[in-house]
Amino acid sequence: MLRGTLALLVMSLSAGMGHAGAWPREKGSGFASVSVRLGWPQNLEEWASSDPTSEYRTAYLEYGLTDRFMIGIDFGNSVSGDTKAIAFLQYPLRDQDDGPKIAVQFGFGEISKERVVRPGLAAGWGLEKGWLSIESFMELRPDSGKADYKVDLTWGRNLAMDRKFIVQLQTGVPDGDPPFARIAPSVVFPITQHYMLETGATWGVHSDSSMGMKVELWAEF
Repeated sequence: MLRGTLALLVMSLSAGMGHAGAWPREKGSGFASVSVRLGWPQNLEEWASSDPTSEYRTAYLEYGLTDRFMIGIDFGNSVSGDTKAIAFLQYPLRDQDDGPKIAVQFGFGEISKERVVRPGLAAGWGLEKGWLSIESFMELRPDSGKADYKVDLTWGRNLAMDRKFIVQLQTGVPDGDPPFARIAPSVVFPITQHYMLETGATWGVHSDSSMGMKVELWAEF
């Protein structure tokens, strides 16, 4: 069964484009999402049926506590694939009009009912018609000393009619397992004024022999 993270697939330039990434969220504004990703072996000869061999569900919430501090909750799967529930606080280290946006994050919670702390660092660059971002996290379990690592590189392009095209390289190092990498392209389109739908696929390229599909619903408030 695939072991890996259901990485957050969206980095944005501002409210209205999803998960904030390194960009600060305005005070009083928020973002929420729910998603599901299904996976199958790339080798069709390994299929015993059409049923997925892996299934990940997530729920995510972030809120601008002030114009600089952002809080949030992240439910779903960790880098190792185990269930997680993590609350976090994010603060911008660099928020200039030119150059990269840089933010630091600290989270705490549980992975498989074991205590975990999750420091993270994010950087993002605004492009003429899109954005480029990097997010990195370490999920450290103090009781066992286990540590998982994740780095995601995302390129996004804004399209007509408020649609978006996103390509993400998802990488991670689960404790005790080899590093993995997968490619995840997706398309985002609005379904109402405040809701957007993202649909995409995943394909393992290193230490990951799975392929998959994902559906995610965003909500702005």
